[in-house]
Amino acid sequence: MVQLAVFGATGRMGQSLLRLITQANDLQLAGALTEAGDSALGQDACEAAGLPACGILLTDDPGQALSGANVAIDFTLPAAASANAAACTVARVPLVMGTTGLDGAGEVALQSASTQIAVLYGRNMSLGVTLLTELVRLASGALGEEYDIEILEAHHRHKVDAPSGTALQLGEAAAAGRQRPMDEVAVYARHGQTGPRERGTIGFASLRGGSLAGDHSVLLAADEEVIQLSHHAVNRDVFARGALQAARWLAGQGPGLYGMREVLGLSD
Repeated sequence: MVQLAVFGATGRMGQSLLRLITQANDLQLAGALTEAGDSALGQDACEAAGLPACGILLTDDPGQALSGANVAIDFTLPAAASANAAACTVARVPLVMGTTGLDGAGEVALQSASTQIAVLYGRNMSLGVTLLTELVRLASGALGEEYDIEILEAHHRHKVDAPSGTALQLGEAAAAGRQRPMDEVAVYARHGQTGPRERGTIGFASLRGGSLAGDHSVLLAADEEVIQLSHHAVNRDVFARGALQAARWLAGQGPGLYGMREVLGLSD
C-alpha cells in the first residue's frame, strides 16, 4: 500500500487526486497540504473535496502532511516548489512534482533534493503525452528540416503561462530529435511583417478560452504532405491518474531525478 501526501489538496488537481486515491485499492491518503489562510484548514480533506470522510485533516504544515507518507504529490504553485522539495528532503519522502511553470530556482531545488530522495518531475503527467513526446522526438529526427514543425496548444482561460509546459516539452523533444538546442530554434510569437519562415525553426502558438483541459498538436509540414501528432485531454483526471502511476513507480526508487519516460519504460 502506497501512503500518499497530496500537496495542493484543495485545488482542482488535488481534488481529482483525492477522489482517485479513494477509489484505488493499493493507495491510501496519509496527508493533505493546503496553503496558509485556506478556509478549509482543519477540515477533513476528503469531505472538503465532496467525498466521504477519510480522517485526514487539511494542514498548512508540510511536515505534518508528510508524516506517515512514503510518496508526496505536488500540484501547487511554482512559488511553493522549493519549500515543498526541501520539506520532502527533510522527511526523506520521494516527491512527484506536477506543478508547471517552474523557474530556475524551482528546478535547482528539485535537482538538489534528488541527491537525497527520489524526485520525479513532469510538466505533463499524462501517459499519453509522455508517449506523444517520444513520437515527436522520433519523427523530428527521421524527417529532417524539410519538414517545418509547428506546435499548437489550447488551454482554459485561467492558465497563466504560455506556451504551456507541455508545449515546451514537445518542442524540446523535436529539437533533440534534430540535435539542435531549443533556444536556437524556438519561435514563440509572430506579429506583423515577420518575413518568410526560417528553415529549421520550431514555432509555438497558444490559445486560451473556456474550460479546455489541454489540447496539444505537433505539425510536421512539408511541400507534399503534413503529419499531425496530437493529444486531447478530456478532463484533469488524465493528469491525476498519471501522477498516481508515477507515485506507484517512484515508491521503489532510490535518490535521483526521474521523468515520466522512466514510468513507461522509455528511458535510454
